[in-house]
Amino acid sequence: MRIHHIGYLVKKIEKARAAFVKLGYEIETEIVYDDIRKADICFLKKDGYRVELVSPVSDDSVVANLIRQYRNAPYHLCYASDSFEQDCASLESGGYVRMGEDCPAPAMGGKKVAFFFSSAIGIVEVAEEA
Repeated sequence: MRIHHIGYLVKKIEKARAAFVKLGYEIETEIVYDDIRKADICFLKKDGYRVELVSPVSDDSVVANLIRQYRNAPYHLCYASDSFEQDCASLESGGYVRMGEDCPAPAMGGKKVAFFFSSAIGIVEVAEEA
């Protein structure tokens, strides 16, 4: 698996996006509403690094509790996988706990994603590459 992006939780996505642009990031995608996660999402790039801004839009968003706890902060690493099912199974057999069902990610062109939790490092996302 290869690192795809760093997920960055933000309260106000437009304000955060403007701040990242001032730091030299380029907007890679427009803001997309993800109705599964009930969050606005966009990607930015700089120097070969990709950041995903994630902003909850309602109290029942899957990241609503995280924003209350962490405020604006990085909160997950996402890995692109050419062998999605195999890599997910490998994480689970390695002690990672799957967080919900695999589902499409509208901000990533509908590619399937899965989230895992490790008490040692936190949240890891796996995104289908092929």
